[in-house]
Amino acid sequence: MAADAGAAAGHDDAVLPFAVPDLDVRGRVVRLGPSIDAILDRHGYPVPVSRVLGEACALTVLLGTALKFEGRFQLQTKSDGAIPMMVVDFSAPDNYRAVVQIDQAKLVEAMALDRLSTGDLLGEGHLAMTIDQGSVATRYQGIVPLTRQGLEEAAHQYFRQSEQIPTRVRLAVGTVTTGGRAHWRAGGILVQFMPHSVDRLRAADIHPGDAPEGHRILAGGDADGIEDDAWTEARSLVETVEDHELLDPTLESERLLYRLFHERGARVFEPVPVHEACRCSRERVLGMLRGFSAEDRRAMVADDGRLGVTCEFCSRRYSFEPAEVEDGQAAGS
Repeated sequence: MAADAGAAAGHDDAVLPFAVPDLDVRGRVVRLGPSIDAILDRHGYPVPVSRVLGEACALTVLLGTALKFEGRFQLQTKSDGAIPMMVVDFSAPDNYRAVVQIDQAKLVEAMALDRLSTGDLLGEGHLAMTIDQGSVATRYQGIVPLTRQGLEEAAHQYFRQSEQIPTRVRLAVGTVTTGGRAHWRAGGILVQFMPHSVDRLRAADIHPGDAPEGHRILAGGDADGIEDDAWTEARSLVETVEDHELLDPTLESERLLYRLFHERGARVFEPVPVHEACRCSRERVLGMLRGFSAEDRRAMVADDGRLGVTCEFCSRRYSFEPAEVEDGQAAGS
């Protein structure tokens, strides 16, 4: 049930959907506390890497909680920077996991040169966003080139080319010290222009053939490059959001929305709680091992005579007797 912005209680590890009817925009605010702290603390990544992964988690949860079905949303990057690969997996309706790979030599170089922005650490490559409803036929993937831009700009490119919906995203990651320890936090806000009249919404990357030369086409605007006033206002307001406003555990999401949109009458809806969780299990890992050849499995046997596998996402260690794998192969053959 909808409630006036500022009326409901705030929540950590939750996404708060909202709408501003006067501006024809809808959006979501995410606050990640204990869940993102658990992920980053478990892996012990260097601080610059943790910041990038925290941004990716906030963005993935913002987008993943929009799914209206039991499926998965995955954000994955592959690039030539100090972070050559990053994966954040969201399983609808409410859980996510994340992992990065690090090129230590490039990270040391980046730190020495103080080139530690998200764009610097990712470098050049691509970002893929995949929606999976459980079958090949219902799988959709949008790909955005990474050219040393941050994840906010990459998200804007994704919506311009794939969804053709005017969108603005703000992301923030940082730490808050409580109980003598620094705890990681991440936050984000996403707003989208979704007018009732289709005449007010022009696709950013579809050029009208009869437009005069030199006229720009803008999302949410007309052929003269003039943005809709409502979208200009909403976008400009979101751009004023400071990092500390997205990270402050004492500033509720409802209060933030009230600060931004109180003159327009923002409305908030039921928050969506989220948590970190891994999909790995002993059965899944055993099935994966049985997919390898007998020669490959023999090469995996450690000095203690067992096959060991560590989940990259949650760092959980699984150990098997070779006979466990072989028995399954025989039974399934």
